Amino acid sequence: MTDKWAEKHWLNVPGPFYTGQTDNCWTGRLHAPRHVLYGGDFYNEFIYRQPRTKAEIESVHVAAAQDPFDGYADDGNERWTPDAVRAWWAGRDEVEDHVSALLGEWTATGEPQRLEAAEGARDFLAYLAGDLKTDLRAYVFRLERGYYPGPGDQLPAL
Repeated sequence: MTDKWAEKHWLNVPGPFYTGQTDNCWTGRLHAPRHVLYGGDFYNEFIYRQPRTKAEIESVHVAAAQDPFDGYADDGNERWTPDAVRAWWAGRDEVEDHVSALLGEWTATGEPQRLEAAEGARDFLAYLAGDLKTDLRAYVFRLERGYYPGPGDQLPAL
């Protein structure tokens, strides 16, 4: 589950897990609904929230195991740089616009699978407007210093 960086999906939230080219069978959310969403070309799967707990990591691993294209990777800590994370954050308006358009499309269909994906889109949009900034600041701290911040540590700017 490594080295998909050259084909990294542009919607992946920075962190250790990301996707490249994945299938379009919409199976990722069955196993990791709080972490995987569909979007971009052919609705490829991408990581919209990085897992934190052992159970969440396992759910992403199960989602990855179901992908016949072997498009998931977990070497993002070796690939992302603080500048690349900041650039992703600077382009968040494009991410928000894209996910909002998907939400409208999926909601309009009334199809159960697309309505479930719409729930993920709503969750991603709320995360984008809320806690993601703090999470990315902590991730930049980790990339710069090699460990995640503790209670007294000052988080870097995005």
